[in-house]
Formats: sequence, C-alpha cells, structure tokens
Amino acid sequence: MTRVAAVDCGTNSIRLLVADVHPETGELKELDRRMTVVRLGQGVDRTGRLAPEALERTFAACREYAEVIRELGAARVRFVATSASRDAENRDAFTDGVREILGVTPEVVTGDQEAEFSFTGATRELAGRDHLDRPYLVVDIGGGSTEFVVGDEHVEAARSVDVGCVRMTERHLLRDGVLTDPPAPEQIAAIRSDIEAALDLVERTVPLRSARTLVGLAGSVTTVAAIALGLDAYDPAAIHHARISVERVREITEELLAAPHERRAAIPVMHPGRVDVIGAGALVLLSIMERIGAREVVVSERDILDGVAVALA
Repeated sequence: MTRVAAVDCGTNSIRLLVADVHPETGELKELDRRMTVVRLGQGVDRTGRLAPEALERTFAACREYAEVIRELGAARVRFVATSASRDAENRDAFTDGVREILGVTPEVVTGDQEAEFSFTGATRELAGRDHLDRPYLVVDIGGGSTEFVVGDEHVEAARSVDVGCVRMTERHLLRDGVLTDPPAPEQIAAIRSDIEAALDLVERTVPLRSARTLVGLAGSVTTVAAIALGLDAYDPAAIHHARISVERVREITEELLAAPHERRAAIPVMHPGRVDVIGAGALVLLSIMERIGAREVVVSERDILDGVAVALA
C-alpha cells in the first residue's frame, strides 16, 4: 500500500484525502478526509481575478492540511485546482502560495481531466453492483462548473461547463452586491436559462440520454440527499449510494429557493458555507434530472479526490 494525499481546490471548497492505496488494484483505505469552505471563486465570474481575502482563506486551509499530511506521513502529495483558478488572471499568486505551504505545485486541471478523475472516483465502487445499469452518467456539480461524464468501465465522453452553484448565485442572485433572499421568480428563471443553455452545449458532444444510471457528486448533491433522508446530522455513510427520486429533488429544490436565509441555515445538515448557494446547486441537479428523464440520482461520497488518490498511487 502507498500512502498518498490528494487535495482538490474548487470554487467553493478545498478538500483533503489521505489514504493508503494499493498501487495495482486501486483499493483505498481512507485515513483522513476533510472539507473547508473557502469560496476561492468569490467574485471571479465578475472580476476575472482571485480576491485577496479568498486567497488568504485558502492558504489558511492549506496550512491546516499541510500539518495533517505531515502527521500521517503521506509519501506522495498531489494538489489539483479546478474552475476558479482556471478562470483567474492572477492564478500565479494562488500557485505560488500553495507551493510555499505544501511544497507541491498545484495542477490547474482542464475540465476533461477533472471529469476523468471524478468518473474514476465515483464509479470504482459501483462495478460489482448488478442493480445499477450502465452506462453511467457522472455529474459533478461544483461551485464554478459542472462536469458531465458518460462511460461504462472507462470514460466515453465528457464535457465541463461553467454552471456551478457559486457562479449561478453570484451571476443572478446578487443585486448591488447583496444577495436577494429568497430570489425573485425572474432570477430563478435566469438561472434556469443558463443551465438549459449549458445542457444544450453538453449534449452536442456527450450522449446524456444514453446513460442508464445517474450518479451525482459534490456538496450540492450530498446536501440535497441529506435533507431527503431527514438526517439530524451530516452522515457520509448514510448518504453514500443513497437513491433520491426526482420528485423528492424537485420538492427540496422548490423549498430551498422559497426559504429565507434563516430557514436554510437552520437545516441540521446544512454547512454554513453552503447556505447562500444551495438553492442554485439544487436547481442545477433538478434541471439535469428533468432534461435526461432520470427517475432518481445515486449519490456518491466518492469523487475527484478518490480518483486523484488512485492515480497518484
């Protein structure tokens, strides 16, 4: 077994996985998995630059992760950065800061690379489950972008589009820098329009409707699942491979978009860093399910981090 550390830095959160991985079989034993909401992508859609305060929040999380990696003695470390750092003019400031703290250079991965890692991480445990038909459609709803991957044992087609919970919130739900809470019907319609246009783009190269099983990843999906399951506290074991119907996703999405901040914040499983963006994230998931006619989504707690860890070993 090889002890590795994988770090995934997205638009909304930065996450760490330290695991022992068998280099031949890809079998993974998790030692530490954690997530910090840093909102690295704050304002990037509008300004094209990473904000100084967003960088400092991210570097603070990196210092915490560096200590964990040292304590657990990971032999190999890989840091991947996704949508926000792909879009930013000043991404060198981000790259230099991470290198100084963790001793590795962040890989600003392409959307296709992100999709490949997500597919590997999400489907590795599904291979022996006969009740799940193939091909899979793996959907990774991030803060700045969403990745769509269709495949059986391997990726057959993939596309990344700039539709994520943070990007949609900042683009359509802010007025003079202040969040409209709850959003007006025309704001929700504007988000829907962006999502539908993105789905049209994806369908040019990815056969979304050929998939037999929809697999959903990342915080928007897992939070919707936790609400659907009625959990009193966030429980990854209960959420992993839960199957949530499109009817329940629609109900939760409508409730989240109609609820004021205080009511969303009071949901027991709601991470404070997702309160403002969960409505847009849930709407992305619902729109995908309605577009392809999915009756349910299979929720996975395994994602890009697991794919990066296996590749690293």
